[in-house]
This record gives sequence, C-alpha cells and structure tokens, in this order.
Amino acid sequence: MQDDFEVWYQANHHYSIAAFDLVHNFLQNSTERSENDPDARYSNTDRDQSQLWKIASEMSFTPAFEQICERFKLSEFEFYILVFCAAIELDSRFPELCTKVYNDRNYYYPTFGLALRTLPNPHWSALAPDGALRYWKLINLGSGNSLLNKQLFIDERILHYLQGLQTTDPLLTGLTKLPSARPNQLIPSHQSLADKIAALWHLSSSQDIPPIVQLCGSEIEDKIDIAQVVCHQLEQGISLLNCDRIPINSDDLTSFTRRLQRECILEHRALLLNCDDTDLLDPEQRAALNQLTEEFSGFIIIATRVPLQELKCKMIRFDIPKPEPQEQLITWQASVDELKTQLNGQGTLIPNSEQLSQDLQALTSQFYLSTSTIRSACTAVIGQLTTQSAVSFKQALWESCRTQARPGLDKLAERIESKLTWEDLVLPPLQKHTLEQISAHVRQKAKVYENWGFAAKNRRGLGITALFSGPSGTGKTLAAGVLANELNLDLYKIELSSVVGKYIGETEKSLQRIFDAAESGGVILLFDEADSIFGKRSEVKDSKDRYANLEVSYLLQRMESYSGLAILTTNLQSNLDSAFLRRLRFVTQFSLPDAAHREKIWQRIFPSSTPTQGLDFKKLAQLNTAGGNIRIIALNAAFVAADAGEAVQMKHILGATQSEYEKLSKSLTSVEVAGWI
Repeated sequence: MQDDFEVWYQANHHYSIAAFDLVHNFLQNSTERSENDPDARYSNTDRDQSQLWKIASEMSFTPAFEQICERFKLSEFEFYILVFCAAIELDSRFPELCTKVYNDRNYYYPTFGLALRTLPNPHWSALAPDGALRYWKLINLGSGNSLLNKQLFIDERILHYLQGLQTTDPLLTGLTKLPSARPNQLIPSHQSLADKIAALWHLSSSQDIPPIVQLCGSEIEDKIDIAQVVCHQLEQGISLLNCDRIPINSDDLTSFTRRLQRECILEHRALLLNCDDTDLLDPEQRAALNQLTEEFSGFIIIATRVPLQELKCKMIRFDIPKPEPQEQLITWQASVDELKTQLNGQGTLIPNSEQLSQDLQALTSQFYLSTSTIRSACTAVIGQLTTQSAVSFKQALWESCRTQARPGLDKLAERIESKLTWEDLVLPPLQKHTLEQISAHVRQKAKVYENWGFAAKNRRGLGITALFSGPSGTGKTLAAGVLANELNLDLYKIELSSVVGKYIGETEKSLQRIFDAAESGGVILLFDEADSIFGKRSEVKDSKDRYANLEVSYLLQRMESYSGLAILTTNLQSNLDSAFLRRLRFVTQFSLPDAAHREKIWQRIFPSSTPTQGLDFKKLAQLNTAGGNIRIIALNAAFVAADAGEAVQMKHILGATQSEYEKLSKSLTSVEVAGWI
C-alpha cells in the first residue's frame, strides 16, 4: 500500500511541476507578446498541454489536479487559476514573475485581473460567488481595492490534497473518516439491507440529490458496519459526524455544510450522521439538522435509535434488527475462530467442538448481543484466559458479555451487586417455589421459545415478568438479588417514582432508554415502587388521565417484549389494577415472617466470622419484625459490640432493637424481649 502511494506521489509531483511550467509559460509569454500579435503568449499552448496530458495518461492513478477538476467540474480557465494559486505557494519562480508581469514590486501574488490577462480561455464567471472556485472555497479572496486586484490564494485543505497529504479540513471539527479497508462481514439479515440500500443509490446515481437513507436501530456499530458495506459496494468511502457537532447558528452552518460537502466530494465519500444520542426534540438542533440535509446534496445516511418524524427532507427508512439467534451463533463461531488465532496456538484454552457448541448455545440463549458487541466480548476475554487459569472458557465469555452489556444501563439505573444464595433466603415453600420457577423460565427460555417453537408464530408476550408485593423489609429486593446471583446476571434497580416525568411523553422516553439499554439480555430489571405508576386506572376525564394510562400501557408493553427478566415491586398489591396483574407471568406475595422463619433469619444473619456469645435465636425470634429490620438490628449490634471489644451478645441486640423501634416510632413490648437478659 505504501509502495502504491510512493508511485502515485512521484507521478503526481511530476504532473504538478509540468502544470506549473505550463502556467509559468503563459505568464512569461505575456511579458514578451507583441502588441500586433496579442495571442503570441499562447503560441506553445497546444504543445505544452499535450505534454501535460501525456504525463497524466501514463499515470496509473489520476493526478490530484485532474481529480479536483473533474469532481468540481472546473472549466479550463478555472483549472489554470487553481494551478496558478498552488504554484505561488510551492514554486519560488512565481512571486518574481508576477511582479515582472505587473511591472510593480507590490504585486507578487495572483489576482483575477492577472489571470484574465495571461491565462487561456478567460471568462468572468470564474470568479462569481456561485462559481466552482469560490462556491467550494477552492480559492479565497484577500485584500485589494477592487475585485480584479484582490489577492487570490488557494485554500489550505486543497493545497494539502494536491500534495497527497491525508488530512481533514481543520474547520470540520468532529468529522471522522472511517477506515477504507474491507468492512466487517455482515450477518445475512443486515447484508440484505445493505444490498437494498446500495441498489437504491445505484439506481438514483443520475439524480442531482440522491435520497437520504435513515437507519433505525439500537446499535450504532451495526449501523456503521452496514453503511460501510453499502459504500464499499459503490466504491466510496464514508465519513462519520455526530449530530451534536453541527453548528446551531445558520450562517456558520451554511459555511460548515459547504466545507463538509467539499470534503466528501474530495475524498469520494458518503456522509453518516450519528443522531443516536442527539435530542432532536430540541428546536435548535432539529432546525440545524433540517438545514444541513436541505443544503447537502451528496449521499447521506442518518443513524437513529427511533424513526425521526421531525425532519422536512424525504427519507427512506430501514429498520436494523438485532441478529436472530442463529445469526448470533454464526457470529460467535466466527469470532471464536479469530480468538483461537489471537491466542497464539494456546488451543487448550478453548474446549472441543461439542462442548464449545453447547457453551455458545448457552450464551446465545441468554445474551441478545449485536455482532459488534459479540466481537468485542471475544476480544476482551483474552486477558481472562491467559491470566486466570481457573476461569473456564464459558465463564470467561459469560463475564465478558455481562461487562459489554453494562455501559448503557450504568448511566440510567443503580447496579446492585449480590452474592446471596438460596440459603440466604428464608421464605415459605410456596414463595420459594415461585422464585425457582422464575429462575427456570430464564434458564430455559431459549429451549422453549426457539427449539420447541413457542416463539415461531408469535413473539408477543414472551417477556418474563414478575411482581413482588409485600411490606418493606420482607425480602423483595433480596429475592431479586438471589435470582441475579443464581443466574449469573447483573441486577439493576430503577426507582419508578423518579422515572415518572412531569411533561407528556417524558416517562415513556425514560423507560424506552432503560429498556433499549437492557435489551442485551444480560441483566435483570427491578422496578421499585410500582404503585407510583401502576395505580388503578382512573376514568378518563381529561388529557392528564389519558396520558397517565398511556404511560402504564407503554411500560407493560415493553416489559412483555423485553427479552430478559423484569421484576416490579410494591408495598401494597391492592393499589394495583387487577387488569395489570393478569398481564404479569408471576405474582408473589412477601409477608412478614412468622416466629419459625424469624428464627431461621436470626440464625443466618451473622456471618461465620462474626464473634457471638450466648445468642438465643428462639428468644430473638419473639421480635415481631421484618427480615430487613432484623438485618439492621444485627448490623448495629455488631458495631456496638466491636466498639466495646466484645462478642455480639443479647444485650447488644437489645440496645440495637430499641434504637430501631424508636426510628420506626414503634413500641417494643415486654413479650418480644422476654428472657433476653
């Protein structure tokens, strides 16, 4: 690749020198021409031009001057002006020659008047504001007391391009040229979309303004891959611009758009606008995007999470789905094959084909990842495999998938770390059996939905939804933590009361961000305080009632379509509308523990490393309180004992109990603490 550039650079330099010589001759001849023969300055033009064309024809690549001439449709006169302006920067002969032609030491630079006098086939329109030279800012005007005497100088970006320097217009902040190498191979469903877009643009290539394509999907990496494949098929490059880098001011935006389109023409690139993280409800940003798409006449792809309805321009929309399970499996297998190569022959780290197939099936059944995330997960696993000998291949990949799925949710919800097991959960048999059923549904969903065909005809209602109801401290969050640890998944807690927005549409927007971020399948969503949004539906008397009901319907619909486990918690199940309860797969009532269950909780509440002395768990079980309060009492008692330099005793627990009851404005009865001390 470097050798090709060297060959082009040498040939391009040879062409530039010949072009400079040609313009130099025009200026030189103009000082020697006879008044009786004003065209004498062009006497050798045909010969010199033939020499220039001969050099170009012998090059295996098109010289930069001719690329610009062709792409911006320059006339012969405009071409020579551009060469003249480049020569004054690169060829030391020209400043002195300019002063000689002018017969004035103050004029050592090109002007339009000088170009009209010396260059062939002159025309006034070459310097018009809408002419190619000035419209595309190939040249700029400097000082001067008239248009004819203003200095002409070449734009810095154009000068660099003529010299073969790979750079970007410094005024286009935020523009990224994506690699021009062969893009990643797409999964079949995405390749089909890329073929359709390429065919659409190929058929419309004769149009002045090709149709704008909108790619809608949750994964920006997938949209970038598709855009790169489309442009690769059309033998184009592609540049990426985040929409938040578009200037808001209209005048600044016009200049920015002109330079942006010039850059795409220079590099033969399409433009990919990333609007995934842009709030297009903002009027200024929406107006800026509207202006840019109206003024930009090249190939544009707009990447968004949801369809844009606010733009004036006509767009052709393509929805980008996440890969189907079989496509994910294919991507996993291809990525693992690459991983084997990267491990430098340490093949023993990867299991045999049969075991590997089972491991990848398990990953596919739980994690709903994009192709780019799967590749990232495989790359990230190398460190674990080479430094942690005790980590199995499946475990390393599983943990890598969890890590890859976290960033989107970490900004939206609280991640709860849980090391709790079934042994830490003290519940009646019926409630514990329900939790075991929930765990089984999550583990076996791929087998039942995909292998056994339950998802073949209708994917609606396949989400695993549960409601945990009961007083505070009865173990609702603890149970969710046990499920997360049992299933080796992350648990994220969302306070629904904080999600409910003041303005119409805000709640749905917040919920949409949460569910979109969680769609990777590696998390359990725990929605706390469900009654704040799931209260009994009111009669629709005004618009507020109607929109409140819409918020509830939206949350239920997203929970049902969510591929993972979503849990709602509430202190009072009676506050919930029965119609909502029917749409939940599991409903579990957490009640205050009886004496037998309280005794088990007390027996398990102190870690094995905590020193205890004389604790009577049967007497402690007389304390009529929830498991959450028992944990607080035990913790406070441990601090008091530690400060006294003693083991935890009944007296410490009594003091901690009195403090907890005072906090709860609750009276501690003599029956509850009878025989403690």
